[in-house]
Amino acid sequence: MDIVRLPLAETEELSWQERALCAETDPESFFPEKGGSTREAKRICSTCEVRRECLEFALENDERFGIWGGLSERERRRLKRAAG
Repeated sequence: MDIVRLPLAETEELSWQERALCAETDPESFFPEKGGSTREAKRICSTCEVRRECLEFALENDERFGIWGGLSERERRRLKRAAG
């Protein structure tokens, strides 16, 4: 059996996802239906050790849905506009 090794950058990218608190909770909290509450997801994000990495990933990959790094899609858009 051959062992496939990921490039270091991809390995690091995956490691933060494995440590994310959202990986241990119901994903529906992070992708609420339109008009649904984001309160629970944001509460979980607020105590997550990889919140910054998560937000950076969402911004770099133009994630358009869900709560990433404690911010909604609208909040991430606003942040990108302010930075650009």
